Amino acid sequence: MSGYDRALTVFSPDGHLFQVEYASEAVRKGTCAVGVRGQNTVVLGVEKKSALKLQDPRTMRKIAMLDDHICMAFAGLTADARVLINKARTECQSHRLTVEDPASVEYITRYIAQVQQKYTQSGGVRPFGISTLIIGFDNNAPRLYMTEPSGIYTAWKANAIGRSSKTVREFLEKNYKDDMDDKQAIKLTVKSLLEVVQTGAKNIEIALMTDDGKIKHLDLAEVEQVVAEIEKEKEEEAEKKKMKPLASTSST
Repeated sequence: MSGYDRALTVFSPDGHLFQVEYASEAVRKGTCAVGVRGQNTVVLGVEKKSALKLQDPRTMRKIAMLDDHICMAFAGLTADARVLINKARTECQSHRLTVEDPASVEYITRYIAQVQQKYTQSGGVRPFGISTLIIGFDNNAPRLYMTEPSGIYTAWKANAIGRSSKTVREFLEKNYKDDMDDKQAIKLTVKSLLEVVQTGAKNIEIALMTDDGKIKHLDLAEVEQVVAEIEKEKEEEAEKKKMKPLASTSST
């Protein structure tokens, strides 16, 4: 690479900014986060790291409120996320003070992407090592956006960031439906996270936002109930698959 990865503001001859690509690699090593947009609901699900015995789990949250009606999950460096969350919260309050209306989901997503892009173009700084999933409601319609370390932001029906995000995204592509209610959206979110999380409900955090703009965090018992339903469905499917060969042999 001949030193092109040492300075953020220098392009390599083949057009790469290596520091931005390294920031994306930090995201891929972060815990998985999933966003699913339903008919009148949006769900965020994240993979939680197990808290140590003497640690307060409330200090390890991967889902944060930016305003009363906007919620964000992230994958990557938690310290970088904290700085970006504080900037976004300040902008939300500034927008309320100036315009006397809450910021739209797209507005605050664009602001976050703008801050991330700014840190790819200045000397003496480094890119934010996080990707974000931002949810909320604009004009009573559910919204789900993703931002990347490069400053790109895009709208999605369902998406995943963090480790094994490609596997989870492929799972979402196969199983997503446009007219899902809140229960179906939660089930799909948990199901997709179980593709990555091997330890079950205790390492999954789910937040649900409905069309009234209120956020609800599911407690462990509710997540365990969804996981139990999914496992029961898997067992029933496995039994059906076993019965099919038996039925075909008996008919012959």
